[in-house]
Amino acid sequence: MSSFALTNGRIVLPDRTLTGHALRIDGPRIAAIPPESELPAGVKRIDVGGRLITPGLIDIHTHGAMGHTFNDPTPEAFAAITAENARNGVTALLATTATAPLDDLAASLAFTRMWMSRPRAGAQVLGAHVEGPYFSPAQAGAQDPANLLIPAQTPPDPLLAYHDIIRIFTFAPELPGAADLARRLTALGIVPAAGHSNAREEEIIPVIAAGLRHVIHIWSAQSSTVREGPWRKPGLLEVSLTYDDLTVEMIADNKHLPPTLMKLAYKCIGPDRLCVISDATSGAGLPEGAHFRMGEMTYEVHDGVGMMFDRSAFAGSTTLINRMVAILIEHVGVPLPEAVRMASLTPARVIGVDHRKGSLAPGKDADIVIFEDDFTPWRVFINGLMIKD
Repeated sequence: MSSFALTNGRIVLPDRTLTGHALRIDGPRIAAIPPESELPAGVKRIDVGGRLITPGLIDIHTHGAMGHTFNDPTPEAFAAITAENARNGVTALLATTATAPLDDLAASLAFTRMWMSRPRAGAQVLGAHVEGPYFSPAQAGAQDPANLLIPAQTPPDPLLAYHDIIRIFTFAPELPGAADLARRLTALGIVPAAGHSNAREEEIIPVIAAGLRHVIHIWSAQSSTVREGPWRKPGLLEVSLTYDDLTVEMIADNKHLPPTLMKLAYKCIGPDRLCVISDATSGAGLPEGAHFRMGEMTYEVHDGVGMMFDRSAFAGSTTLINRMVAILIEHVGVPLPEAVRMASLTPARVIGVDHRKGSLAPGKDADIVIFEDDFTPWRVFINGLMIKD
């Protein structure tokens, strides 16, 4: 169908939910959101049975699914991950790499560039998110400690050769050379992001001045307040909660963070700067007890989340962001339009694609999901085309 209208649904806009209106699609774009009574007689109608009509969800931090990761530069890996995301209402994403040798990461970025060079089935890959290898060993979490680097000693030149497709580059701001890296990334149009960091506030401020503007997975692998003599020294967590120029990610799987911490992040940061990300690993979609890899490390699906075998740290999520939206509504008390916004328009703004994605508005891409109330997808459209399982 090149032209049709979705009717009898609850249309979720960034600030409210509309009823009695239709969503008109013309080819790959949204054409209008008129009252149903004003639809032309000849327009093909799809009755969605009172279900939710939302923009396609956008995950800017996801490593993999179904036993595959974006560190694997193969058609099988990318096809499996993007298909699983699309089935769950994620219509666009960033192919996120985990710490590995620079040559291996460069190979993954080269494949990402090739994958993006023509239309593909499944969720659209909007670019890459390079997570590591410039991290603090003390906050490595599930990142491979054997491949951690310092930017002043080993510059990321092999990776920045792919600056045209890198959207976010995450590093620890306390490392030598971090401010110079932030300036370099900013000049290339890449979002500099902080994560896996043991930094104090005084180490972060110069990097913010150099261009740092995003923080990954709040509370996960982040420094917090320490006491030095009688003085309390804030860390990356407190900076994330208080600095209005930063956008922040949150893993809302109800495993990484309990509801109280998610409520605190929502109250302090708000839905226009706080976005939901899955941090999904290749364990997403796999059964309890399954083993999976990320980079050169192996982990286990345990209690509905990725775990290191010694249970010392999480190893990413096994939950995709459609389920996280439901958790925000049910357990955190976030209103429906804001919960959807945190998984669509806010991440779109972080990576600068909100002019064409992230909300239901005339002229934007027809990336649309029809959800049941529990955020199980009923129908998924990407560029106006309904995807098939």
